[in-house]
Amino acid sequence: MTKLSRRRAMLGGASLIAFAPFINACSPSSILRSNPFRRSSSDQPTGSESGDLSSRKAAKDFVDGVRMAQLISSGEVSASEVVADAIKRAKKVDRKLNAIVHDTFSEAKQEALLELKGKFAGVPSFTKDLNNRKGEPTRFGSRAFKGYVAEEDGDYVASWRKAGIISLGKSSTPEAGLTSTTEPVATGVTRNPWNLDRITGGSSGGSAALAAARVVPFAHANDGGGSIRIPASCCGLFGLKPSSGRMFQEGEPGPVDIAVDHAVTWTVRDSAALLQIGQKPDSDLKPVGAVTSPSRRRLKIAVAPDPIAGTPLDKEVREGVLETAKLCENLGHFVFDYTPPVDGEAFLDAFLLYWAAGAADFANRASEYSGKPIGSSILENFTLGFLRMYQSEKDLEQAVEYLLGFANTYHAMFTDIDVLLTPTLARPADPIGYQDPQGDFEQVKERVVSFAAYTAPMNVAGAASMSVPLHMSSDGLPIGMLFSGKRGDEEMLLQLAYELEMAKPWINNVPNVLAS
Repeated sequence: MTKLSRRRAMLGGASLIAFAPFINACSPSSILRSNPFRRSSSDQPTGSESGDLSSRKAAKDFVDGVRMAQLISSGEVSASEVVADAIKRAKKVDRKLNAIVHDTFSEAKQEALLELKGKFAGVPSFTKDLNNRKGEPTRFGSRAFKGYVAEEDGDYVASWRKAGIISLGKSSTPEAGLTSTTEPVATGVTRNPWNLDRITGGSSGGSAALAAARVVPFAHANDGGGSIRIPASCCGLFGLKPSSGRMFQEGEPGPVDIAVDHAVTWTVRDSAALLQIGQKPDSDLKPVGAVTSPSRRRLKIAVAPDPIAGTPLDKEVREGVLETAKLCENLGHFVFDYTPPVDGEAFLDAFLLYWAAGAADFANRASEYSGKPIGSSILENFTLGFLRMYQSEKDLEQAVEYLLGFANTYHAMFTDIDVLLTPTLARPADPIGYQDPQGDFEQVKERVVSFAAYTAPMNVAGAASMSVPLHMSSDGLPIGMLFSGKRGDEEMLLQLAYELEMAKPWINNVPNVLAS
């Protein structure tokens, strides 16, 4: 086996999607009532477009990114109006959410005056603070990188700029994207729009909070172990993790290519359209074309509610999986109980070691950039705990060998099934502080592992996977359902998502922050 250095292990990153290029240099509330691009009933997406939503009061004032771009293109509204309105909403709700770590409101207003081209010309969004955008700071959720300003766009960010998307700034992320909550010391706690005392998930927590609060119709996200799907579940959004190797990305992939860029969205059609603009032309995968409707194909859906590592499962989450299985059965799919043939403990041990190697690399780079020694003055306790876990390159090589072999184990399951259905998370969004990155490392690690118990296998396998907001807890917290396929199965999953969106629309679910 080829010898690996920590530096090579990090490229494409166990956790730091953006780090290689750094080194290489709604309720009927006043917020929505003031929306200048409010649509008439004739504008409502129906059928295959976005579910039959026209009769739903909460959807009345909301347009998704696809429709927003249509309104701008037709001249019904201007990009300047749309951007100004989004900025107004951002200023109002972010006082409570703390999801924006750097705003580019002035620049966005100027950009909106230009002649914009592309599928989403004039549509506002946010860029996650793990990715470089030219002329803007990238802090990677860390105190160590204060003052760093990107000299160039990352490749994925460039694809959004080419599509005409206007960035309103950077959204919050945990330090190095290492954990499943967005509570970094550098920028403070980001709060969930459904309940301000709960986490947004991570690592795309800021993007999910801003999209869920309907500041923007979608926001940039990336996923190296669940970081699109986890916050999508916590915040009641749709979150598709594309297959490895499909999308533009920053830097070269590591020995286990786990990281991928995409978005968190309200509607399936936004996710499908964004998938098209983010695909790189030289992928070994067949490009996904326009996916605009369900398929008539009936699928073999394997239901596996229990975490593979044997950690606990919340009762309401289990009920959500069973209700979702019944929904799929009622739609005509063949649904059956299933136990994945996976050694969960062995997988977890290898994955955490790979994650720890990423943290170790981040710590070295943080020290190099800041000029300060590795320690608590520049890094959080959770990062330092992973640094201590990393022992040797020999151990890392063994973990990589196991994880590369796991891809075959994972894909072998799909000889007899089409889709694997699990929860996205083992419990609804935790209280703020329960996964505190400054807390006791072993305790917090256990809480993170038991919370994010389902998403990492799809990263290791490079498989397509999506969190669909189909359930709510008794106290009003979203609970996502995870549907996963093989590498290259995005089209099948999106077609299923359209069907689920029409059968059980979530667009009328309204975060509490919009009603207050």
